[in-house]
Amino acid sequence: MPLFKRRTAGKPGEWFYCLEHKKVEEGPDCPGKDRMGPYASREEATHAMELARERNVEWENDPRWHDAPTGEDGREG
Repeated sequence: MPLFKRRTAGKPGEWFYCLEHKKVEEGPDCPGKDRMGPYASREEATHAMELARERNVEWENDPRWHDAPTGEDGREG
């Protein structure tokens, strides 16, 4: 007996962006590895790739996520 049941149908109002088909879907039609979401609206899901690009730029420029040394002798602190 499995511990978790695989959800085969989405809930109304859940929106996803399918990376394989490059389209917005209501409910998870495609496998989880191929989709982003859930989003609260179709409009939000439409902009999923833009949002991901913006978040990637923020992450790449966030000094908290880099292992670069901060002290002159190469040690942190």
